[in-house]
Amino acid sequence: MVWLILCVACIISAVIALVVWQKWIAPWRQIDQLVRQIAGAEEPRTFIVSGSVLAQRVGLGLENIFGRQQELARQMAGRESGTQTILGAMEDGLLVVDAHCRVALMNSTFQKWFELRERNVGAPLLEVVRHATLDRLIADTLRTGQPMRSELSLTNLLASGERHLAVSAVPIKQLADGTTGAVVLVHDITELKRLDQVRSDFVANVSHELRTPLSILRGYIETLLDNPKTSREELSRVLTVMERHSKRLGLLVNDLLSLARLESSNTKLELSEVPVRELFNNVVHDWKEKLSAKNLKILVDLPSDVQTFRADETRLQEVLYNLLENAVKYSPENGEIRLQMARRGSEIVLSMNDHGVGISKEHLPRIFERFYRVDKARSREPGGTGLGLAIVKHIAQLHGGHVEAESELGKGTTIRVVLPM
Repeated sequence: MVWLILCVACIISAVIALVVWQKWIAPWRQIDQLVRQIAGAEEPRTFIVSGSVLAQRVGLGLENIFGRQQELARQMAGRESGTQTILGAMEDGLLVVDAHCRVALMNSTFQKWFELRERNVGAPLLEVVRHATLDRLIADTLRTGQPMRSELSLTNLLASGERHLAVSAVPIKQLADGTTGAVVLVHDITELKRLDQVRSDFVANVSHELRTPLSILRGYIETLLDNPKTSREELSRVLTVMERHSKRLGLLVNDLLSLARLESSNTKLELSEVPVRELFNNVVHDWKEKLSAKNLKILVDLPSDVQTFRADETRLQEVLYNLLENAVKYSPENGEIRLQMARRGSEIVLSMNDHGVGISKEHLPRIFERFYRVDKARSREPGGTGLGLAIVKHIAQLHGGHVEAESELGKGTTIRVVLPM
């Protein structure tokens, strides 16, 4: 009888233990597993928990939490993507540092300019960007809490060039903690520096070009005033020299005015159908005397399939005159000049080829600059203003075209003006 009671008691205990396990222990193990999966950003297979009502409610609550976590993650990813898109589209460089001058954020432009392989978030700035001017500027901003501005230069080893940057550092302030960091904006002013240098060089060159003939004219005028009884022969020589330099001044002023008009935003082309053969014949006829003076032969090569094309005839004539002026000036006696027009796809190519002294490769890219001299030790040739090729370039650009140049020392130069049909 006792054994029977013990067996019944054991069975009841086992049933109670099974019920307790199923309703109170097993569900909380499932819940523990769900919590671990959610914490590890792993999506559980199911949120259904067997057992007590409380455990089931906790499972449903965890499902809601996971759903909200996923939604927040999607929103954060979208915002992060948008932020990176905006930062990546910025033409200026952007850097954000914290109060301890550690990198918090930088965009791809800043990374490219300072040649950084990684963004190094959290690293000290001085270890990432070793530039004393930038480091000092940011340190002063963090110390004083005031915006700072400066300029710095970077040498690009790959491009073998120098980049000029304007840097602005603005403090990040919070009322309780004071200055908590700084935002640094970096703007590329390389082109502005180049244009400023071009302007400065242009003013200096114009002053030089004007000073020479003016000084000569003034000198001869003073000579004539001091010596009113100058002989007829000497007076004739002086007046001849003065006339030559006055013509040079006139040419220079005319070219300067022409260049100013071409660079003006109000410049308009008078387009018409230009008869090709007539245009070239007229130009060659106008230059016949100058060509004969050096016994130069000019060969004209025109395409048979192009009789006319749309352009500003007056400007086109100006192009040919300037190209011929250079070709005649640098061609040797008894030389040959080839004036050619050809069709290249949807473009017309006007080219002038001479067999003169040629231009070295380092000077070739700059020959279309105003007043640029290949040989700076050589004075300007009589009759030349140094603006001819610059005028040619601007006329080509007004037509929507461009210029090209090829040359080899001792073998001559070819200048091409490429215009759209």
